[in-house]
Amino acid sequence: MRILVAEDESKVAAHVRRGLEEVGYAVDVAADGTEALWLAENNAYDALVLDVMMPGLDGVSVLRQLRHQGRHVPAILLTARHELEDRVRGLDAGADDYLAKPFSMIELLARLRAVLRRQRPEPVDRLRVADLELDLRARTAHRGGDAIALTNREFALLELLMLSSPKPVSKTAIVEHVWDQHFDSGTNIVNVYVKYLREKIDRPGCAPLIQTVRGVGFALREPGA
Repeated sequence: MRILVAEDESKVAAHVRRGLEEVGYAVDVAADGTEALWLAENNAYDALVLDVMMPGLDGVSVLRQLRHQGRHVPAILLTARHELEDRVRGLDAGADDYLAKPFSMIELLARLRAVLRRQRPEPVDRLRVADLELDLRARTAHRGGDAIALTNREFALLELLMLSSPKPVSKTAIVEHVWDQHFDSGTNIVNVYVKYLREKIDRPGCAPLIQTVRGVGFALREPGA
């Protein structure tokens, strides 16, 4: 999952970025509203975390413009304002949630999981394909009951493939949702990480679940599906 954080206070931005990356999100950071709007218009984010008070465009104005463009990416507003009318203004602009400063990273992560969960066809915390199970809350993976140790990047890639299953996911979409804006397009890193996942998931004796779809990308599905 790829998240845009728009926050002009550098220490807060660094803290949020670190907290999100520690649990496997790819994170881009904008230092003002104008940059946030440009990034949101030109990248496929899974969620936005927008500070309300920013130089240039404020977070509410950024969100209102994105909603007017028909962009429905989940958004959480961060603000030092505690007045009811401020919360109402943010929610009326299209925010999915509203978090007052100071906040705990644990609460932000929980609210982020909640808005992402509501975007899925089935709002569940566990994904399952054949005998492969991914627990999004506990961040664990099991196949046939056996635990699979995954890095944060491997977990993010597997989550994307399972959310899309049985449909294939293009390499471009994988890059957009699993890596941040500093991704080096000149590398074959997607193929490398798919290989890592295959080695951990499609072990000897298990039916291979990760399939290469020629000319498209990769799909995770039961053989013959």
